[in-house]
Amino acid sequence: MTAQAASQDLLPADLAMGTVMLKVGDMKVMTDYYQRALGLEVIAEQDGGIYLGRLQKPLVHLAPAPGLNLPGRGEAGLFHTALLFENQADLAATIATAARFEPRSFTGSADHLVSEAFYFNDPEGNGIELYWDRPRSNWSWNGTDVVMDSLALPPQRYLEQHLTEDSLERQLGSVAGVGHVHLQVGDVQTARDFYVETLGFEKTAGWHGQALFVSAGRYHHHMAMNVWNSRGAGPRKDTLGLGEVLIEVPSGDDVGALADRLKVAGVAAHHTGAELRFEDPWRNRIRVAVR
Repeated sequence: MTAQAASQDLLPADLAMGTVMLKVGDMKVMTDYYQRALGLEVIAEQDGGIYLGRLQKPLVHLAPAPGLNLPGRGEAGLFHTALLFENQADLAATIATAARFEPRSFTGSADHLVSEAFYFNDPEGNGIELYWDRPRSNWSWNGTDVVMDSLALPPQRYLEQHLTEDSLERQLGSVAGVGHVHLQVGDVQTARDFYVETLGFEKTAGWHGQALFVSAGRYHHHMAMNVWNSRGAGPRKDTLGLGEVLIEVPSGDDVGALADRLKVAGVAAHHTGAELRFEDPWRNRIRVAVR
């Protein structure tokens, strides 16, 4: 295989994760949480749904889904949406507002070597990670695998070291983005077959056959899949929770190349030219669109 052919089988190195859509039962409670706890502002309202983000960049789309049930713990779907911050002070500000708003929503924290991460659940049980990346020059690689771990990261000490009045006051004016999306799936091998062999992500790490981390352009991970709660899970029912994952690529050629790969693999997809919609083996909806 030539280098050019190989590159056409991969997603573009400069892709980015886009807005995550959540199907929501109680729009008022959920909107309140994402605004007041996570410091996001309403950017647009459309068809009853609300887009929230920072600096006019939507990060989360809350879509009303009255009548749907919450997913069961063992079902496939969202593990967490991970919001990435530019520096430790901005991260600390959002950890502080989230913890003050609802202390019981905090579920843990970890130093992953490549990043510092703090975990929460929103009022409908959707996982949220708030994190900061260490400089790429500080990451270690073992061949094609990035070295990650889960070391202790005490939240109170972190806030004492990094939280400032300035970062709290300018919270809405600080940058945040969707750094990665982590899914619950039924088995890791099927996830690898789909996300690596078919979509064209590259594997960056595994976790004892229980989790898979994938990325484009040697990022530590743009997406991850695990079976910690969901081993053996089949296709999703229509429930509250994850509605759609958006992946943004630079050009229509990137969308077209992926459409071709999906067709060869026999994956049903809707291709408009500028975007492509399809489902993974657990019926998690993915949309790939030109940035």
